[in-house]
Amino acid sequence: MPITENPSPPDAHPGAGGAEQLAPTCLLFDLDGTLADTAPDLVDALNKTLVGAGLAPVPLNQARWWVAGGSVRLIQEAFSLTEQQALSSPWRGQLLEHYAQNVCEKTRLFPGIAQLLSQLDDHRIAWGVVTNKPHRFTQPLLVAINLDRRARVIVSGDTVARAKPDPLPLLYASDQIGIAPQRVIYVGDDLRDITAGKRAKMTTAAVTWGYGPPDDVAHWRADCIISQPSELLNLVGITSESENGPDGSPTPARRV
Repeated sequence: MPITENPSPPDAHPGAGGAEQLAPTCLLFDLDGTLADTAPDLVDALNKTLVGAGLAPVPLNQARWWVAGGSVRLIQEAFSLTEQQALSSPWRGQLLEHYAQNVCEKTRLFPGIAQLLSQLDDHRIAWGVVTNKPHRFTQPLLVAINLDRRARVIVSGDTVARAKPDPLPLLYASDQIGIAPQRVIYVGDDLRDITAGKRAKMTTAAVTWGYGPPDDVAHWRADCIISQPSELLNLVGITSESENGPDGSPTPARRV
């Protein structure tokens, strides 16, 4: 359900068949690679694991692209294992223990995210977090970056029975907020985020600043491609003079 700009009332926009449909009133975000740059801490944990195994550490600019796949992908790539081998590898357990000790040592919000969330709060737009990250890492991380009390809902990878790309976590989140899925935009940096959002009948927004290779993002068939956080404001009807183009009109998100 792509969002189109139009002069209709702010609570409606044309659907694919021309009929008016309710516009989005809520944003749900992936965490790693979307809201926060967690790669430095995760790669540090990976490198401690590698050194413990007698192997050389890997550079951040190489391993950051593995972060979207979580601990399994990090171990799979670093130790040259299959996905199934990485899933049950004791090195994965070591990585998670190292990470638990330093879950927010170097992690920071991506540029523009703090301002985006402040704008959403100021305009009383509900937002939340839906991540595949287990609760034991999600909660202390959100506390450390001061988002735990601001998010209307927080869904971790083990909150419900299935994780993304299954739509269940997103449907659970929208139910907890009390907003229909069709009025929610799900924002993520990985194909499974977009897949989950589409399965949940939400509008999907793929960001280009995360851990998904930029050349791949256009092939995910997201409803929007977002190159800077402020572009998301337009999708929920918020405009800011600082984000306007040379002619004074809002800079739109890229529709696909």
